Amino acid sequence: MAKSSSPKPPSAVERVLDWKGASTNAMALIAPGAFLWITYQVQAAATIPSGASCANDMWGGILVALGLALLTALSYMELAKIYPEAGFAGAVYFAEKAFIDDSGTKRPGPSSLARIAKLITGWAAHLFYWVYPGVMVAFMGTMASYLYGAFTNGGTLPMLWELVIAWVFAFGVGYIAYQGVAGSTKLNMWGNIIQWVTLGVFSFGAICYRIGNPDHATAWAFTDGFDIVKFHSVQGILVQATIAILILVGFESSTSLSAETIEPEKNIPKAIIVALIVQCVLAYMFEYWAANFMVSEKLTGTVPVPAVAAVAAIPAVAATATSPAVAAVAAVAAAPATTAAVSGIAASAASSAPIGDMVVLMGNSFFGHLGFTLMIIMAITVIIAVVGTTLACYNTAVRVTAGMAEDRELPDFLGFIHTSKGSPHAAIWLLVSVSCIIATIGCQSVDGLTGITLASNFGTFVLYGAVCIWTFIAYKKRKDFNLFKHFVIPAGGLILNVAMCWGVVYLYTIGNADSQLEAKIFFYIAGGWGLVWFLYVFFTSILKSHGMKMISVIIRPDSLENLADALNKEELVNGMTVSEVKGFGRTKGSKTDDAPTKVKFIDKIRVDVVVNIWDVPHVIEVMTDVLQTGNKGDGKIFVIETSEAVRVRTGETGISAV
Repeated sequence: MAKSSSPKPPSAVERVLDWKGASTNAMALIAPGAFLWITYQVQAAATIPSGASCANDMWGGILVALGLALLTALSYMELAKIYPEAGFAGAVYFAEKAFIDDSGTKRPGPSSLARIAKLITGWAAHLFYWVYPGVMVAFMGTMASYLYGAFTNGGTLPMLWELVIAWVFAFGVGYIAYQGVAGSTKLNMWGNIIQWVTLGVFSFGAICYRIGNPDHATAWAFTDGFDIVKFHSVQGILVQATIAILILVGFESSTSLSAETIEPEKNIPKAIIVALIVQCVLAYMFEYWAANFMVSEKLTGTVPVPAVAAVAAIPAVAATATSPAVAAVAAVAAAPATTAAVSGIAASAASSAPIGDMVVLMGNSFFGHLGFTLMIIMAITVIIAVVGTTLACYNTAVRVTAGMAEDRELPDFLGFIHTSKGSPHAAIWLLVSVSCIIATIGCQSVDGLTGITLASNFGTFVLYGAVCIWTFIAYKKRKDFNLFKHFVIPAGGLILNVAMCWGVVYLYTIGNADSQLEAKIFFYIAGGWGLVWFLYVFFTSILKSHGMKMISVIIRPDSLENLADALNKEELVNGMTVSEVKGFGRTKGSKTDDAPTKVKFIDKIRVDVVVNIWDVPHVIEVMTDVLQTGNKGDGKIFVIETSEAVRVRTGETGISAV
């Protein structure tokens, strides 16, 4: 992965994006239309450890999360400027290259700081990018359940059907991702246009509802516009920020599109900041303010009341029973559960789609009985936005995975690029399957949805904090080092990301029963992924350190000396075997494009070297740089499994015998 040459996109990948295309495909830009609808409920239901609601700090939490995201985005921008060759790997490449440049080494070892940094970044990136789509797929299942209830006047969609809808959605979006980034750009562009118009209309309508007050509300959730934006409690702000980061992530996903972007050193940094500013400042800050501005007692809902609470409300003497005990038993049998009416923020917390409820209320108040119709129209635009958000995350996740597979840090099949589509197709279908599993957890309850969200967010905070550190490492010895841009800003981003990690771990584990359940789900996912990652890295590190492979290359005779000098200069081989051979390739020995009437054997040189598995990609890179002229007959490189080697004189075996 440690490259220093000009950008070289993976095979079958073309540079087709400018900064507008890169930002359009970012997870951030397509997200607002989806998240106002599907995360407002989670934020409205959020509580501090004491169990008290912190919904009034919703907007403040978004502001803090924006500060964290902005500091991190600036760090990403600085790294993207000096490492445009990152390709699919993005931040994973940044981590390794920063330490390589800082130490001045040509290549890192299996246990070097560069590799450790790369693997830590890879763990966090996969926790973030591979759980996040599952969150979105779960949201789609939850939304389907809400719409079913709306059409059936309160009916309940069976869980199996909710899951089937979510799974079909996952595979459908996976198929779009399989088609390649060009198709994704067109879909996301139209999705952006549709959602921005819809969100503008909703926000304007919400403000008009508060000002006009057509339903004569008297108890508003917030006393005025300033009450929405002011900070009410430190704990409330932290809890809300740990949730709000979910709606702000994605600006950095542009870095994984550098292989498909024209002049990535210029266009990727621009795409990063444009995606974040447009997403939050022009969307969330305004939309959430408008939504909170209209909430009053006129927004109503119901919450279930357990049977025990219902029985407790029964008078001590019941007219239909001979004793209070008999009356209580009879009541439990007759009414195992009931519901209670709630309003305002409590109604938002109880609903699976409070924004949909607001649209119904708004539409009925302004246009008679058109609220339901308007809600369905907005729901359709939200579905489009969810498709775009999930698609953008699929594209980012599989490209990071493919980048690490190309670097031989993950199984090779995850790096397979479709020859015509230009997409990492094997990784896409594996990710779709993982998303279905994660979504199954999220669809069960709000706690399940929040738990998987926290797991994804924790990966986000670790990834963002690591990138802030790598920014300082990458620049501290460079002539263009700037104290403010390369130390103060990354340090601020690191502090905020560490605070968010603490908030996820501490505030939820000491909270009420629901918060503790959410924390358990988060620990199971993050901890399980951490264990799998550790075991994989441990065993592959042993293999890379002690295993060996033979590299056999067929070259022109006049390239031999240059190849030998280059490999020795890089200290990659202790010896080589050279053979004079004859052969032909695809052109059957012809030097032109014309098909020869008879096969012609060409004089070639075969060079065999046995190297440590860890050095295989570096040997291939050196060979390619030396041998590549762009003309036919440059040669071919083969990597061959080698199970054993013995040094006859000493009896040494394995890589030590080479």
